[in-house]
Parts: sequence; C-alpha cells; structure tokens
Amino acid sequence: MSPAAPDAPNASDAPDGMWSIGELAEQAGATVKTVRFYTDRGLLPETARSAGGHRRYGPEALDRLRLIRSLRTLDLPVPEVSRVLDQEDALEDVIAGQLADLGSQLAALRWREAALHLLRDCTAEERAERLRLVGAVSVPPSTAALARFWRGVLPVRLPPRLVSTILDGAVPQLPADPTPSQVLTFARMHAIATGPRPVTDFCRPIPRQPDRGCRPAVLYEGLGEAYDLVVADVRAGRPPHGGEALDAYVCAYAASRGMRDTPAFRRQLSRLLAWIADPVITRYWDLAGDLAGPAAPTFGAADDWLRAALDSEVAEV
Repeated sequence: MSPAAPDAPNASDAPDGMWSIGELAEQAGATVKTVRFYTDRGLLPETARSAGGHRRYGPEALDRLRLIRSLRTLDLPVPEVSRVLDQEDALEDVIAGQLADLGSQLAALRWREAALHLLRDCTAEERAERLRLVGAVSVPPSTAALARFWRGVLPVRLPPRLVSTILDGAVPQLPADPTPSQVLTFARMHAIATGPRPVTDFCRPIPRQPDRGCRPAVLYEGLGEAYDLVVADVRAGRPPHGGEALDAYVCAYAASRGMRDTPAFRRQLSRLLAWIADPVITRYWDLAGDLAGPAAPTFGAADDWLRAALDSEVAEV
C-alpha cells in the first residue's frame, strides 16, 4: 500500500499563521507567477513580509484569490475585477457592461457573416459593387450617417421634439440577425446618406396660390398626424382613398401656409408634390420599407399612399 499523501499546508500550521506565496498558490491550484501577478496589481494584498523579505498571506487571501480567478474565467478585465473586489454592488454593473460588449461583438459577427454570404452568393459582376457598398459600412453598422443625412434634409429651426420624432421614423432599427439581403439594403441606404444631399423643399410656394410664407413646424406636425391616421390602411394594403387621413394631409400643407383647404388648393398641391418629388428620397424610403418589412409602414409609404389618394381625387374632379 502506498503511503498516504501529506496534508495540504494550512496557514495555521505556520508559526505566524500565514502562507508563503508558494503555499497560497498550491492551495488555490494556481502558479506562483499568477499569485505574484495579482499581488503586483493590487488585487491580492499581501498581509506581511517575512524576516527575509518574502511575501506572506493570511487565510482570507485564499478566498480572494479564488474569487479573482473565477472573475477572470469570465474574461473580465483586471480593472473590472478590481471594481468588483473594492465595491460590494459593482458586480451587477460589471456584468451588465460585459453583456453589452458581448452583444456588440455578436452583432458584428452576425453582420460580417451575412456580408460574407452576400459577397459569396453573387456573380462576379455584382461582387465589385457589393464589396464597395458593404466596405463603406462600419462593423457593427451604425445609423449615425442616416441621422446626419436627415438632419441636413429637414428645415432648420424645427423644434427638437419634432426632429426627434422624424428621426425615429426615418432612421431604421437594424435587425439583430441580418440576412444578406438586409445587409445590402442597409449598405445602399448608407450610400445615399453619405452621397450628395438632395434638396427637398416642401415649403416651396404653390403656383397660383398666394404666398404667405411657410411654417415648417406646422407642416411636419400635421404630416405626422396624417401618417398616423393612414398607417392601418397602408399596412392592410387598402387602395388609396379620400377620408380623414387625406383631409389631415392636405390641411397640414394649407395650415403651414395660412391658407384654406379648397378644391383649387388641392389641385395645385397635387401638381406641386409631383414637381418636387426627389428620386433620391424616394429611393431611400423604398429601401427603408424593404428593411422594415410590410408590417411597419414607413413615413415614405404613408406619404406615397396619401399623395396617390390626392392625385386620384383631383383626377376625378
């Protein structure tokens, strides 16, 4: 029979009730180098020094070292480990921060995977353009360029609350797990947002109507109300028609100019909207609709529906 293994060293066995750095490392199943590393960075304070200047550790150091190693197993950086050790309530915040970082890393990986599939599953002729579009987008992607685009397109001096509402509707939420098609759609939107800025002037004077100036805040506030009224019709795929939503739409333009909603005003407004329609903005809204899907009609889809309703009504007169 082989002799029994000697008991592991205990701090109480030492004359001063403390462990050497080697004994502490053995108790924790770590290396001396690891213990020295954490000690040098202030995570594992030594209790005392021996007469020969060697580090000595008390019994509490073992629990602290085990906790440090557990936190490091989760890939927590040393500064975050230090926060957890020094602040009793810091662990929850540190975990939340690490989850946020991990989510960002996963989002970047999903985006990169979808982009690679997009580039793999296309013809050689398509690949050059797709590579240019996708290569211009950061990973993980950011919608900051789209927000800047719309801030530049919108009239100046709109109330901040109204600008925020418009940006919420104009800048899409990116899918957490994008398909290759969604990657391409967003890359095209990004190309529009970073290209030449279109000139859109919904406050342009209406021909044959008195020009009393225009109040953009009144216009965009009213358009928002009209869009809210028509969302259900757009989502259900109903054909454009007259009614409360169209009345609110025309009223927004009329009220912004201090004018009345009359048949003559509607005819002139129909012509104006056809004249000032910008293909770049139209393309943006088409892409935004593709990204959002039919269940979430965009402002652009709502505006198209209302303009079609207005054109149809005017044509019947």
